[in-house]
Amino acid sequence: MTFLDRLVRAPTGDPGSDAPAQGTIAGETETVRRIVARLEALPPGRARFLAGFAYILARAAHADLDISDGESTVMESALVELGGLDEAQALLVVEMAKLQSRAKFGTEDYLVTREFAGFATEEEKLAVLRGCFAVGAADDEISNDEAQTVNQIAKELGIDRPSLNAVREAYVDRFAAIRAARRLARG
Repeated sequence: MTFLDRLVRAPTGDPGSDAPAQGTIAGETETVRRIVARLEALPPGRARFLAGFAYILARAAHADLDISDGESTVMESALVELGGLDEAQALLVVEMAKLQSRAKFGTEDYLVTREFAGFATEEEKLAVLRGCFAVGAADDEISNDEAQTVNQIAKELGIDRPSLNAVREAYVDRFAAIRAARRLARG
């Protein structure tokens, strides 16, 4: 029985059972299941966390309808540093998340983010938010579309406005709107 089978089937010893497994999150999205299936060697909760984390980063990267090499590199680094994956695993997870983000663009974004919010700690939610800003800034400027998407992600994660603003402060010089306002002010 594969990890995915254990995740979605009851641990009754009956391999033919279609009952949901205990511990399976109700409404777990197909997107997260596909990524989780590629990480069978990891504990189920950790794989679910990494799948959601990577998808949310890919969502932020894809906000402007393009995922650049720089954004991919930042996503991979985040999964190595914060996710504890080796480089090969991080590359695989990022590529899977990018593929899912492009294929499911918009249709599962909310569901995946809310699912992640349901099991992530507050610190993990803030870590993914910091990662989203870092991904947006990978190409030196956070576009208005990227900023709007990251704000929406923060809302879906249940991050309050003061916490969002504290994270955003580190990237204030990278926002396209701020840069445009400063150029106008200079004349």
